[in-house]
Amino acid sequence: MKKNALALMLLLFTGYTFAQRSAAPKPLTSYVNPLLGTATLWDPKDLGFVPTHRSWGAEVFPGSSVPNAMVQLTPVSQFHSGSGYQYEDTVIYGFAHTSKGHWNLCYIPLMPASGSSFTGIDYQSPYSHKNESAHPGYYQVYLPRYGVNAEMTSTLRCAYHKYTYKPGANKKLIADLSMSNERVHDWKINKEGDNGFTGYQAAGEKMYFYAVANHKITSIDTLTSVTNPMGRPAGARQKNLSPPGGKKTPVVSFANGGANTLELKIGFSFVSVANAKANLEKEMLNKTFAQVRAEANQTWKNLLSKITVTGGTAKQKGLFYSTFYRSFLWPALRSDANGDFTDANGNVVNKGYNYYTLPSIWDDYRNKDVLLGLLQPKVMNDVIKTMIDMGNAKGFMPTFFHGDHASAIIAGSYARGLRDYDAKNAYQLMLKNATVEGTRKYVDEYNTKGYIAEDDVENPVVNTVRKAAVTKTLEYAYDDYATAQLGKALGDNANYEMLMKRTKNYKNVFNPETGFMEGRLADGSWVKNFNPNYVYYEYMYREANAWESTFFAPQDPNGLISLFGSKAAAEKKLDAMYTTPYDGHEADNMSGFIGNYCQGNQPDHSTTYYYYFTGNQPKAQMYLDSIMNHYYDMGKDKLAYAGMDDAGEMSAWFVFNAMGFYTFSPADPSYIVTVPLFDKITLKLGDKTTTIVKQGKGRKITNIAWNGKKVNGWFISDADLKKGQTLTISTQ
Repeated sequence: MKKNALALMLLLFTGYTFAQRSAAPKPLTSYVNPLLGTATLWDPKDLGFVPTHRSWGAEVFPGSSVPNAMVQLTPVSQFHSGSGYQYEDTVIYGFAHTSKGHWNLCYIPLMPASGSSFTGIDYQSPYSHKNESAHPGYYQVYLPRYGVNAEMTSTLRCAYHKYTYKPGANKKLIADLSMSNERVHDWKINKEGDNGFTGYQAAGEKMYFYAVANHKITSIDTLTSVTNPMGRPAGARQKNLSPPGGKKTPVVSFANGGANTLELKIGFSFVSVANAKANLEKEMLNKTFAQVRAEANQTWKNLLSKITVTGGTAKQKGLFYSTFYRSFLWPALRSDANGDFTDANGNVVNKGYNYYTLPSIWDDYRNKDVLLGLLQPKVMNDVIKTMIDMGNAKGFMPTFFHGDHASAIIAGSYARGLRDYDAKNAYQLMLKNATVEGTRKYVDEYNTKGYIAEDDVENPVVNTVRKAAVTKTLEYAYDDYATAQLGKALGDNANYEMLMKRTKNYKNVFNPETGFMEGRLADGSWVKNFNPNYVYYEYMYREANAWESTFFAPQDPNGLISLFGSKAAAEKKLDAMYTTPYDGHEADNMSGFIGNYCQGNQPDHSTTYYYYFTGNQPKAQMYLDSIMNHYYDMGKDKLAYAGMDDAGEMSAWFVFNAMGFYTFSPADPSYIVTVPLFDKITLKLGDKTTTIVKQGKGRKITNIAWNGKKVNGWFISDADLKKGQTLTISTQ
């Protein structure tokens, strides 16, 4: 009897334990798919045009990295093409150690090999997605040409390669240091002791490495090859990028015998080989592959756990945490463990903070940098210190690609309470950008006329390059607003008044006869033969057409609405944007259209919210839902975004809207409230926990309450969001 009772107790206890385990929450990292965004769109229905060549996809990398790290350890399926990896490709050329998701980086590619059948231009291996896997902080693929299972993980400044060979295979490593996604100017590799090799690769930046293997190195030989008949190096989409006099490719050979697994631990630095070695010793040298992988996974768990969601579908959770993950890979760390970094003038300095790459400012000022500041304020403070340091080196606050949006990043961060940097120094650089010809192109003309005059081109085409005058005028007006806000906070009232007058300059390129923002000539007349449907890369508009550019004045949305004569007229114009079919012009970085709204590029990412200012929030939500439901897992493999992720901007757009608020004006410390995808969202912001609750099943907002008190209007302040209370969004 006692035995039966004991058995029953054990059974009940075991069942209880099993029930507990089965009910345990799924690790947040398991929702992340690093392959999301690696596929290319080919279907005209997805693109909005009939492609004649590969269109730009999200261009993200699937490899191993930890948040905002120096190292992105990732496969290269094609050099000089986006991140270096496209899901549709069928071969791998190696594993590079830096990637952004643009046409640069992919430094120091390494390829495990065996045998002797390869050459310096023929060493790639086919691969299959059936034998490929990717998780936060880990990537794996099987390379059948060499019979190698390649696994990799990483820390902030180090990479860990683990290559499992077939028994008896000779182990080699192809170090194609003449290749990257940028033109390589110089490289070097040397044997270091019995088991190590060191060197550097100099392209846009100079990256040093210090590697230690678990097998002795017998030699480092060099293969010399001529370029292939297409005039391009192996694996490159572009021509004329190989060095003169033939291509030299180092091959590291390892001693036969011993374990079948070749393990490489590599430290990196943008300062010196000595610092690369020190980084390796501090972060990885005495750890196993399993330890490093587990630590990388835990780092991502810690970050992802700052936002937890309840409700929603499995697909929505997968998209949410995958885009959340993707939002925290750039900017990338450039300072070493000891604090050393190479500044914008090429000097090695140490200033007591982490130095980063420049953010992808034109893209991610809109949302991603705000998300970074919310969840990783120390990183964002250091990014701003980096921008100030770059500005001091060159005399102007740095810009990226187009516009002058460092102003919005810094002014908005300051207003949201991030102030661990010299704000006065930042402001003086921002003010100089706004008033002195230099970083802001055509700023003298803008300051004199109140707009930038476009050139008169008789028959412009998509690729026509001129001033992008309309876009610059609109963006400079917003940048003036951002700079003015910081000036006011710092007590510079005179320049505040001057800049605020210029924030209305957007009106100077609005043509009331057509209801579009249009190009104006120097004499004040409008550009002739105007076609609002036609997209340009850099004529009148930057990567956009008139539809995509007309609703941009986040500093004065009600003023913009008033230009149409009434809210009803403005809403009619918005409706026409979403219902007028796109005319089908092919433009690489514009895809994913709803009428003439383009989710695949940044210029109109705030347009949908203007329905709030015409009095029709439900219509805005209808389009926001459509975008979230259709434009983030596109294509036959459900692994494509519409357009480029652009260092996390596209991803952060999804993250914010899925949570129920968005950075309509990133220079301001407030967010426009939308309907969340989830029933409940919990945000850990510093030492406070804020909860967002959705009540009701509809998509029309009937009430917004902060800690039980009704919120007037559509915006919630950043200060309230960080108080650790409850935002309730009631819907019907």
